[in-house]
Amino acid sequence: MDQNPTAPPPASSTRTGAAPGVAGDFAPPADGRPRRRYAVAGTGHRAGLYVAGLTGDHADVAEIVAWLDPNPARIDYYDAEAGHALGRNAPLGLPRYTPDALERMIAEQRVETVVVTSVDRTHADLVDRSLRAGADVVVEKPLTTDAAGCRRITRAVADTGNDVVMTFNYRYAPRNSTLRQVIADGTVGRVTGVHFEWVLDTMHGADYFRRWHREKANSGGLLVHKASHHFDLVNWWIDDVPARVYASGGLRFYGDANAAARGMGPRPERGTGADADPFTLDLRDDPRLEALYLRAEDHDGYLRDRDPFAPGVTIEDNMAVLVDYRGGATLTYALNAHSPWEGYRVSVNGTRGRAELTVVERGHLQLGDDGTIDLDPSATPGGPDLDPVRPVEERLVVQRHWGRAEEVAIPDGIGGHGGGDAILLMDVFRRDLRVRPDPLGRPAGHLDGVRAVAVGIAANESMRTGRPVRVDDLGLGT
Repeated sequence: MDQNPTAPPPASSTRTGAAPGVAGDFAPPADGRPRRRYAVAGTGHRAGLYVAGLTGDHADVAEIVAWLDPNPARIDYYDAEAGHALGRNAPLGLPRYTPDALERMIAEQRVETVVVTSVDRTHADLVDRSLRAGADVVVEKPLTTDAAGCRRITRAVADTGNDVVMTFNYRYAPRNSTLRQVIADGTVGRVTGVHFEWVLDTMHGADYFRRWHREKANSGGLLVHKASHHFDLVNWWIDDVPARVYASGGLRFYGDANAAARGMGPRPERGTGADADPFTLDLRDDPRLEALYLRAEDHDGYLRDRDPFAPGVTIEDNMAVLVDYRGGATLTYALNAHSPWEGYRVSVNGTRGRAELTVVERGHLQLGDDGTIDLDPSATPGGPDLDPVRPVEERLVVQRHWGRAEEVAIPDGIGGHGGGDAILLMDVFRRDLRVRPDPLGRPAGHLDGVRAVAVGIAANESMRTGRPVRVDDLGLGT
């Protein structure tokens, strides 16, 4: 449900079950057990994943009891969606609150857990206040956007003893958890270095430059908002903590100055209603985006479909990062947001050999007759005309010293984000029903969130100063 319409849809999004052993074992809830009471703070697009889980597969153990958002139109959308999902012919009519009334909401509705899916810059405030008001928290990545936010959250956890669940869904994608298992098994020996390259194509990548993420004050830039996923994967894969970061990057493709330098000519302020071209997004083409954003503009003036070449972009679209880990390994990382294809490559070097994970999520984009992007058949795995040169695929290869390369089978997952979303939700809403601890350690807490954003926060400081940054010098509260 939550797959962004500009992101490549994985094959797992249409599956109804995962391969044996992928999702873990959970006991059924006891008869008469009361459902846990949740509030959703932030009713934008990303909230859809949790609303669907709370009103679908996990409605037997959890329930939504309140909404919190400054925009009533977005609450209207989810209130109606939830009512439909629960088999009613009308919206649920749940109590609704604005962010200034968070504490009152928790008290009045006896909220046990707040799900935070709001704008990134608001995470630290909502997490801190929720914990201090007596609720646990489930928070979307990134945990927060700056060092002050990290300190605020870690203090609140220490002061209250309440719990923070960090939802790193990429840990649950079977291709990523299989690589974790290979490393944990010692197949490649002690890890000495990781090379990680992620590329976003000009459909998905451009979307970060249309919406609030385009301003670093809101998102921390892609090295915090997007790459915190990736840095968490490396931290988790090699079971280590980042110690020193050096970064370089810039805005070299999107933004008004780059458009002018390439002679692109006048651009529309927004995509809806504009002449079609590969970089416009018309919100009317997607009923969900139309309801959540176009029909909600009167309340807050937020434009979800800004032209990615409009003035005001303050984030980078090309980034390179070097990370030294406490245990001695080095990460080299690159992120590009205007690639002709989408996916990632990871190489893990160790004292016994090397593991290589290659993921192609969308092989190419092509233009239709009207000048807009026409999704190619390779965007749908199993389509009739797969790209023979760059097919959609995920492949894990391991090669030991003095041995032939061997392919490691990747089991099937379910849901978006490489098959990880639906499996993640089991741990979010049923973690106390787990029969045994996860052997891969996929569930994440606030310290995992801090260590993931630590790399991006340090990288932003490094790009600002031109110098390497020691993570301990940031004073993140860990």
